[in-house]
Amino acid sequence: MLKNCQVIVELNFFKMKAEALYNKKSKEQLKKELGAETFDRITCSFYRYVDIEKPAQFRDFLYRSWNKFKILGRVYVAKEGINAQISCPDFNWNEFINSIEIHRYLKDVPIKRAIKQGESFYKLTIKVKKEIVAYGLTSNEYDMKTVGTHLSAKAFNKKIEQGEAITVDMRNYYESEVGRFENALTPDVDTSRELLPAVKEMLSGCEDNEILLYCTGGVRCEKASAYLIKQGFNKVSQLSGGIIQYAHDIKTQGIESKFLGKNFVFDNRMGESITDDVIGVCHQCERSADSHIDCANDACHILFIQCDRCFKIYNGCCSKECKNFASLPIEEQKKLRKDPNRVVSQSRYSSRVKPKLKEITS
Repeated sequence: MLKNCQVIVELNFFKMKAEALYNKKSKEQLKKELGAETFDRITCSFYRYVDIEKPAQFRDFLYRSWNKFKILGRVYVAKEGINAQISCPDFNWNEFINSIEIHRYLKDVPIKRAIKQGESFYKLTIKVKKEIVAYGLTSNEYDMKTVGTHLSAKAFNKKIEQGEAITVDMRNYYESEVGRFENALTPDVDTSRELLPAVKEMLSGCEDNEILLYCTGGVRCEKASAYLIKQGFNKVSQLSGGIIQYAHDIKTQGIESKFLGKNFVFDNRMGESITDDVIGVCHQCERSADSHIDCANDACHILFIQCDRCFKIYNGCCSKECKNFASLPIEEQKKLRKDPNRVVSQSRYSSRVKPKLKEITS
């Protein structure tokens, strides 16, 4: 019976014409609808590196299927695979899982449920990309058939305790500043494209050392480990399921957490606390803090850490300049935004995609 269902799904998938299936509602309307929901949602993530024959058709197939289940989230599809972060109504969870199990690209894919639930997404976005992780690599720079050894939470902890391996955080700087593993190397980069060259340079001369990689859910480490192995690193391992799975395992198995602080996530929740440690600091007053926000000035939206005290002082903005601008009437703001030098100068963003507040205000 299951085999027949799979055949039907596959036939329907390849018969579909490419369509522009996307959300047509405004952000305000979507958020209002989300706030009015009377049911709980399950936030989860998964990825798989698999050869997808027709990514655009697969994308439309997913949108048709998941939109029916009221699924929200962000999904990237490429010829190399799929990377998904979504939220699903609890009453549709079983149907969603069944829909995955009958598709050859997704059958038995490991799904990681979030520790912290909440309003993570307000719409469903599924995009076709060149890569599901934008490292910008050429095909001869890595081989997904040869990736780093997957380590469980216990095994990863043991390697850290032995003190011989080099632990590397395969995330951007703003992620590691609120949470990281003990003694991990944390590259000072804004984007995935910058990450591998930075890590390769940091590890220069350590080709024979054991390397431990970790990231949010595992998708970045999977490809990064393949790259490092291709570059001559002989002992590369990765945390299976990333920090998300690690957080589950330390709770369910009673394991000591070697990860301190908060796991940054790319949705409206901004982070999940793994331990009670607060290792970040407010970017304005340098008091202990670990809550990221986007500047409330629509002409800025810089991502930064702000404590409760500074939130009240600056009304959720990154500076007095932005606070004053955000307090202006909307029509005046629109006029001023035509001249970027009158508000938040675009020079702020010339050096980094995700600039550091200290660097642009000092």
